[in-house]
Amino acid sequence: MSARIAAALFMSHVPAIGVASDLGKTEEPYWKPLFDGMQPARDWIAANPPDVVILVYNDHGNAFSLQMIPTFALGMAPFYEPADEGWGPRPVPTVEGHPALSAHIAQSVIPAGFDLTLVNEMTVDHGLTVPLTMMFDKPDAWPCKVVPLAVNVVQHPTPSGRRCLELGKALRTAVETFDDDIIVQIWGTGGMSHQLQGARAGLINAEFDNRFMDDMINDPEVLAEVPPVEYLREAGSEGIELVMWLIARGSMSDLAGGGSPGEVHRLYHVPASNTAVGQLVLENGTVTA
Repeated sequence: MSARIAAALFMSHVPAIGVASDLGKTEEPYWKPLFDGMQPARDWIAANPPDVVILVYNDHGNAFSLQMIPTFALGMAPFYEPADEGWGPRPVPTVEGHPALSAHIAQSVIPAGFDLTLVNEMTVDHGLTVPLTMMFDKPDAWPCKVVPLAVNVVQHPTPSGRRCLELGKALRTAVETFDDDIIVQIWGTGGMSHQLQGARAGLINAEFDNRFMDDMINDPEVLAEVPPVEYLREAGSEGIELVMWLIARGSMSDLAGGGSPGEVHRLYHVPASNTAVGQLVLENGTVTA
């Protein structure tokens, strides 16, 4: 038996969501609608637990800085500690890695033309830990292993949507040739529309966001051709994070002749802090070719 990708998940990684959870504010009127809206995804993952999550996110100047920003960085370590982002590390469990799967991904994906940076030691910030909180709440230990895949969406030029979608396809090949009977999910995180600075600070574009989710489900190849400047124009300076969703979407079997993905859950919520929050759960379809 070999590994298989059972589902792709997509979600924002707004730091304030983690703060609300950490400080016990989830039942407050501002936060309760969001956390209630995420509950179906939590119920689903409790019934369909992964052994490993390949978690696509961006670092926010903690593991990397403007002195060194890899386009794609793959975590190779057995453990990753939560980063201190200026107010102490989040009170969440240490993230357990899967070095054997990481090594196999590197051996498969790099010869296929994707020049990953291999990182043997790093901390992980809210970009990675907030999605875990969104799905698993506040456990004593995270219930699965995690392979971090950090993407540069901070310093331009950023990778294109096409490059991200194709990397997802390469990740699917890597996982499906890993000789271990494990269930893998790939999570694409970041976004949705938001801008944190300048005259457009607080920008929310619900029309763009919802059309993006429609196309993420039905036509990711169209999204792969969206230029970075369109994300900046329509979704704000931080909206470019949405290209990371395409890595997870590229891993799904319909793009390799399989069946269409099944939509399990979809959430769109405004606002959380000054950000639009999206969450989408897609199960892999049955391979038909």
